[in-house]
Amino acid sequence: MLKLQTKLDGQRATFGVVRDCIQDLGYHLGGNWDYDAGFFDHVLCREEGETIYIRIPFFVRDGELDNYDTTIEFGTSFVIKHVVHVGVDREGSSLIDATGFSQFQSPIDTDGKITDKNRWIHAGEVAVQELLDCLYENQHLKSS
Repeated sequence: MLKLQTKLDGQRATFGVVRDCIQDLGYHLGGNWDYDAGFFDHVLCREEGETIYIRIPFFVRDGELDNYDTTIEFGTSFVIKHVVHVGVDREGSSLIDATGFSQFQSPIDTDGKITDKNRWIHAGEVAVQELLDCLYENQHLKSS
């Protein structure tokens, strides 16, 4: 995991506006969100079973998550790498796989070692800056 130092840390914005910006930029709301916190994820690179993501954590400060007007505050963004098996999952449940409920295997390593750290720190900072630009353009950042 590579932590990033960006101007997004501690900024507040409206969840709905952020959601609109992130969708246009290729981010998605991470699957492990709760009503008081979550992550926005974006794939930076995917090849041969390895995926490098930018992950932007956020915390609800006013309202309930998934409401357009909810105020969220951004945490410290970071870059992570997931490594998965490529091929047939011999350990998986054939019933689940056959019915389509499990399309993907679990990662071998959810926090894989990242090589060329400067490259991925730069790529993560660029991705965060694109989100900041969208929020500034729409004038939707709030003072904390």
